[in-house]
Amino acid sequence: MLKCFQDWCPGCHSSGFPTLKAFADEFWNHPDVAIAGIQTVFEGFNSNTLKDVRKLQLKYDLPITMGHDAGDPAGDHRPQTMIKYLTGGTPWIILIDPEGQVVFNDFHVDTERLIAYVGERYRNAATAA
Repeated sequence: MLKCFQDWCPGCHSSGFPTLKAFADEFWNHPDVAIAGIQTVFEGFNSNTLKDVRKLQLKYDLPITMGHDAGDPAGDHRPQTMIKYLTGGTPWIILIDPEGQVVFNDFHVDTERLIAYVGERYRNAATAA
């Protein structure tokens, strides 16, 4: 699961980080689930800094890998993460299956359904093994 955010994004704080926190609390130590948050800066380059990533990780108590894709203020502004995954802004969520296929790539997600979907997928995989 890859969660894209920006520090100054109100939607990231009202829904994005709560979803990420709930998902991380459920799966951060699951051996088959990888979680990362990445600040994808496409605007507000002076306000969405690398320092903010650690600040947000501590604020939301996220025991996951966090990154910073700074974008290009001199070019088309979009960071590589946004270009490669065709994201449309923040907060954004991308689910990638074990075969590397993107199975969800969108702005809004229902947190409970997301957790149930991933949980069911890995319960079924563990039962089949």
